[in-house]
Amino acid sequence: MPSTHLSLHYHVIFSTKDRVAHLHKDWRSRLHAYMGGLIKDLGGVPEIIGGIEDHVHLLIGLRATHRLADVLREVKSASSKWMHEEMHKSLFSWQDGYGAFTVSASQLKAVKEYIAKQEEHHHKQSFQEEYRQFLDQSGIEYDERYLW
Repeated sequence: MPSTHLSLHYHVIFSTKDRVAHLHKDWRSRLHAYMGGLIKDLGGVPEIIGGIEDHVHLLIGLRATHRLADVLREVKSASSKWMHEEMHKSLFSWQDGYGAFTVSASQLKAVKEYIAKQEEHHHKQSFQEEYRQFLDQSGIEYDERYLW
């Protein structure tokens, strides 16, 4: 085959340190836009970024040459710095870990809709319940002691 064709999409979820509600609704969209710009600058495609006060969801497309861990380290580091400087949240930080789940092209629309409706979704389900559900549906084993 003379060329390479890829569809590499990831649904990434991570929370604020200790799930503190730092991400206020009044300016949260600015943070999401900044994170989208970071992903673009790294050569990725930010399909949608959303979330609520204590966590974010990213649906991103990456190239084969990207290492997901490197992309997320850069996004988390730079957005944390942005929070300190722009939002004057000197105590802000992201939790160290994250969840990342591959998304097939046929499911992109559904995942975008899910991320877009985070406010509504979290009236019914906590972040902890949501995250456990993602792990369970993906068949990922985990020890509850190390989730939070």
